[in-house]
Amino acid sequence: MSGLFIILIASFFFCFQNVIVRVLFSEHLVLGAIPLGGYVAPEIQHSFLLLLMRMLLVVPLMASLSPRLYPLMQHDLRALGQPNQRPTLRLALCCGGLMFLYLALLYLSVGMIPTGIALTLFFTYPLFTALFSWVGFGDRPTAFRWLIMAIVLLGGLLTIPQFSLKTDDQILIGVVTGVLSGVAYALYTVVAQKCFERLHPFPFTWISFTTTLILCAVFLLGWQIHTADMPWTPLWIGGLASGLVTFVGHTLNNIGIQRVGATTAAMVGVTNPCLTALLAWLTLGETLHVVQIVGIGIVTLGIVLLSQEKAHTTS
Repeated sequence: MSGLFIILIASFFFCFQNVIVRVLFSEHLVLGAIPLGGYVAPEIQHSFLLLLMRMLLVVPLMASLSPRLYPLMQHDLRALGQPNQRPTLRLALCCGGLMFLYLALLYLSVGMIPTGIALTLFFTYPLFTALFSWVGFGDRPTAFRWLIMAIVLLGGLLTIPQFSLKTDDQILIGVVTGVLSGVAYALYTVVAQKCFERLHPFPFTWISFTTTLILCAVFLLGWQIHTADMPWTPLWIGGLASGLVTFVGHTLNNIGIQRVGATTAAMVGVTNPCLTALLAWLTLGETLHVVQIVGIGIVTLGIVLLSQEKAHTTS
């Protein structure tokens, strides 16, 4: 139960993280009174930039705090240099690449379509986690689980806004990147579960953050960004807030994965779409159509049923 509670707390922090990103990309009346946001356009290079700023704050923060929370932090990092630990190091670096990929895609999705819809598409990832766990760990889905996965997919489709392929390229890109971010995150959780057999979540998370930081810097070298016109003050404030909730959210989530496994952790995260949609409605005034609200509800119900089936099979 402690592992489940930890993941629920992590989900709460992830909700704030995504609302912050939405504000940085799109102007809103926060709390119905304060005009904020729209500082950069929702483009891939700006996603990398915001992610870089976020990691520039998170990486040193975690490096300074982790040894106090986990005294063996430096010992474990040095041990990864040993020949017998190279496979574990490769897994951790692979997770860092997957973190970079899913965050960049999710940033793009959140910037282009309403936050609640982007997060609902992202949180179809338990479907992919179950499939990857089947391939990687032999955890074959039951017939009931296949049915629930179909329900989750139906709910995800209902959340997609109506658009024309000829005129609404932005919405199409937002939908596709939302789903792909879920696929990348599913791979991240499955590889992380394998990595946690040999490595504690604190050094693992620091390696993932550092890898993401380096990849952001490398990819930004390929784009020309006009930095002179950037509103750096609100961007750094948003980056600081996003970095803090990222640090707490990912650390707690990885501890939870270590305790209950990737598939169960994915099931517990079903609260994210509804919580994020509710938070975006309360703070940003974002609205959803009835069909989209029904879709969010179907996704949540489907994954709750999936988690219950998982609990019955393990008890």
